[in-house]
Amino acid sequence: MSLAAELERALHYPLTDQLPPRGGSIELVTGVKWLRMVLPFALDHINLWLLRDRIDGREGWTVVDTCIDHPEPRADWEQVFAHELQGLPVLRVIVTHMHPDHVGLAHWLCERWQAPLWMSGTDYQAARYACQVVNSFGGERLADYFRSHGMMDPADLEQIRKRKRYYSGLVPALPPSYVRLMDCMTLTIGGQAWRCIAGYGHAPEHMALHCEALDVLISGDMVLPRISTNVSVYEMEPEADALTLFLDSIDRFLPLPDDVLVLPSHGKPFVGLHERLRQLREHHRDRLAEVMDAARKKAVSAYDVLPVLFKRPLDLHQTTFALGEAVAHLHRLWFAGQLRRERDAQGIWRFAPT
Repeated sequence: MSLAAELERALHYPLTDQLPPRGGSIELVTGVKWLRMVLPFALDHINLWLLRDRIDGREGWTVVDTCIDHPEPRADWEQVFAHELQGLPVLRVIVTHMHPDHVGLAHWLCERWQAPLWMSGTDYQAARYACQVVNSFGGERLADYFRSHGMMDPADLEQIRKRKRYYSGLVPALPPSYVRLMDCMTLTIGGQAWRCIAGYGHAPEHMALHCEALDVLISGDMVLPRISTNVSVYEMEPEADALTLFLDSIDRFLPLPDDVLVLPSHGKPFVGLHERLRQLREHHRDRLAEVMDAARKKAVSAYDVLPVLFKRPLDLHQTTFALGEAVAHLHRLWFAGQLRRERDAQGIWRFAPT
């Protein structure tokens, strides 16, 4: 049995292989519905959530996360509106964080239903900046940054230079106002208390939601089954220690009960939170050890350690995420004093043991 299969067997999937139909839902517990929409990427889906709600005397629904702005998810949402809302309106849109698959259609949903957007202040401002500024998640600065970490192929760098509207192509607008979510803040949704749990490293200020009464955790991207969350360092914050932030953040879920039903943004709802947190810690511990082994043989760039961290072939889109993650692993070791870094004659950051 492969390691991945062993890790999978250690978690419990209450719905086994059952998935929501396109434009439909599965009710997981009373008042909590699971939606699943397609994405045109290697990670080909996102989970969204409908929570039965009542605000200021109005009955309706709170939506958690939205998908990218694309014709297919818009069409799926139309089916949801027609068949899953029981004739009731959307009262509020909650977004866990600013990545396009989570916030892309927030502007459309909020405008259509005259519903407010709720998200963290840091991620709202980051999303607003990214969808208004040309060259966010692409352009000359990102190409120069990737080159400084060892990407040398001229064709790849040119494609990144030309990728000037990646974010705004998926998130064309953002609602002009929002309600700020903060760590430990408690929301009342459907008469139940849901507590915000802030997380860092994957996004600027990710918000997970835990309902003790329902024994449910909407984990967003902070805790995923099967795959590990992307944790990257990019040109906007080039000195970040993102992996340390992430690992410290997932420890904040340890006080939750192990039998909580975890609702992740990708993959299937599962039980076994503490086991999954242990797996994630071991995964990154092992990858860090492999990076150290590589650096002991010769000084390495982030691009050099891509095959150490990722054993499968990567296209350019995947490489941009993988390279950010490679920098994050090197930076954790650098900040811990296990590696030193120097810029070589070509302007490339290289890391070697201290």
